[in-house]
Order: sequence, then C-alpha cells, then structure tokens
Amino acid sequence: MLPVTLLTGLDDGFRGAVAGNLLAEAGPRGVLVEYDVRDLSAVVRTARTAAGVIDREVITMSHPCVSCAMRGSLVQLLAGIAAVERYDVAIVNVPAAGDTHAITTEVDQHPDLRVALVVTSVDTTTVLTDVQGEDLLRERGIPTAAEDGRATAEVVVRQLEYADAAVLSTTDNRTTDNRTADDRTEGLLRAINPRLSTRTSPAGLLQVHPQLPRTIEPGSIAAPVDGLTFVWQAVRPFHPERLYDALEDLVAGTVRGRGTLWIATQHRYRLSWDSFGTNVAFGVLGPWLVDLPADRWPAVGQQHQARSALEWHPEYGDRASYLSLTGPALDVRELQERLDGCVLRADEAVHPLTDPFAPYLEGSTAA
Repeated sequence: MLPVTLLTGLDDGFRGAVAGNLLAEAGPRGVLVEYDVRDLSAVVRTARTAAGVIDREVITMSHPCVSCAMRGSLVQLLAGIAAVERYDVAIVNVPAAGDTHAITTEVDQHPDLRVALVVTSVDTTTVLTDVQGEDLLRERGIPTAAEDGRATAEVVVRQLEYADAAVLSTTDNRTTDNRTADDRTEGLLRAINPRLSTRTSPAGLLQVHPQLPRTIEPGSIAAPVDGLTFVWQAVRPFHPERLYDALEDLVAGTVRGRGTLWIATQHRYRLSWDSFGTNVAFGVLGPWLVDLPADRWPAVGQQHQARSALEWHPEYGDRASYLSLTGPALDVRELQERLDGCVLRADEAVHPLTDPFAPYLEGSTAA
C-alpha cells in the first residue's frame, strides 16, 4: 500500500518550497505530484522524483474547477505509481482551493492507497488576517470555480482543522516582539486544532504518525482554551430575532465558531452553527434524540449522543444549545452576556415570533 502525504496552504510559493523539502527528504523513493492551475481550463499535472519528471498530463475541462481537475485522475495516477512498487511515498501538492477532506476520502477508497499524513503550510505574517477576514477566494485571485463562494477564512481554518501538522514560516533575526507574536499564533492554531503538530521546518515530517480521526462531527464544539476558546451552553432555546441581531457582534474578533443551536421557532430540529471569521452558516443536523425512537439513535453523531447521556434534561431531553468561539483576544464576559441575552425568557411565548433564520434553512433536509 502506497502512503500518500497531502500538502495544503494558501501561499503557492511557501507551499511549493515545503513540497520540495519533503521530496528531498523522501529521497529517490519519493514522488511529488503538482498541479499548475493558473489556467483552469487546461490544468497541467506533473509527477516528479528527485531525478526528474516521470509523468506530465494536461487536463482539459469544460467546467474549470480545481476539484474537478484532481478528481479521479489523481487516484488513477497514484494507483499507477503504487503498482510499480518502486516508491515509498507520494506527496501531493494540493492547490490553495483544493478540498483536502474530499481528496482523502477518494484516495482512501482505493485498496492500494492510504492518506498517511496531511500537512498544511502557514504564513505566520498573514494567517491572522486570513482567518479573520471577509474576503472570498476569488477576490484574492486564487484560482477556483466561478461559483465557489467560500471565504478565505473558511478555507484556511478547514486546512488547519484537517491537518496533522503545520509548517510555519519564519523570519531571520526575529525580535522579542516577533517571537511573542509567533507564540500567540501557534497557540491560536492549536486552539483551532488541538491535534496539530506545529514546526518551523518540514524535516522529519514524513515520519510523523498522526492521531486519527481528522474529521469534526457536525454540531460539535471545541474544547475550552483559556483566553482563546470560549464555551457556552443553555438549556432554554434561543429567541430567533435577538440571536439574529447579535450575530455580527458575536463573531467579531473570532476565527472559528462551532456548535448546536436550539431555536424556539425551529423546535423540531437541531441546527448547526459554523462560523469562519465573520462568515456564519447554519444548517439542519436532524431531529433531536428525544423525538426519535431508540433504534434510530445510532445514526446521530456520537459526540451528541455522549453529551446527551451526561446532560439529559428531565423536560427537554437533549434539547439545548452549546457553542464554542475561538479567537486571538476574546472578550469572554461580553460574549457571555450577549449570548445569555439571546435566550428566550420563561415569560416569552413562541407563537408570535418571526424567524429570520428560516430563509437560510430552506432546502435543508433532516439527517
């Protein structure tokens, strides 16, 4: 079985340098696969070893898209590399807009391939701006499909969350202030992904054996980290209008938000909260356990089941809201007060309330 290392990162130059270092470390039994996506209608894919190029293909598509360029053709190439039994590792330099989770899923379905390691390259001079901004990938000039509306913050945070290790850029002759800033950045990256191994050099990365799994259960929250991740919960539902009006303030200064919502006007379904910088998305996770027959509980996420078992309410069952918000300088007291103020009071009725969230949930189906 051929071990595959996936390499992500927003900056093409830095990611390319890390890829070259990984190939050098792999030696003559390593292969590096790269994609030139400057022209998405004719993507150039190359595979090379330390000795030179061993494969080159121009992938032409009617629908210009990074994921389309990699889907299928990458697995076919990697399977061919595995078949010759000449190489110990394949390194894939994933373009900035590539979806590492989707690539991993596809690669792991092949019996001769296994994604053994996911690495992300992080430019420490820009990452804090990247994860807190509002700009979209296409506004940054990053090649992607015309309909790709993802924010840069979402792409960078997902790369961090899914990675096993991060290689951080460094500057020579750093001052004490710069070192302190770098320490804060590393702390924030680990708050986003506690599994993440951070380093300033790719040396030895190919020998890393990551802790699995990499995926995050929808609706789950992050662990609290003093000063970086704030965790909140309530056993009463949100007042939909007050929560909606508070969204901008709640995500200000955050880089990541996750959790499960109980909104008074959406009583039947658990809703998910996913925020990246100032961009917030909501979705339907499915019915509450209390409304399901016991034989359907295994289909619900394990973390939600475990939390419900510990915190089952005698009246509401597993109905509750819990959120985690991560950022470099959170005002925990302010967040606590704002969220507490968004909860429906005991003397407030549900039936006259309007639901500003309903338009964002249209078309969603219960899991």
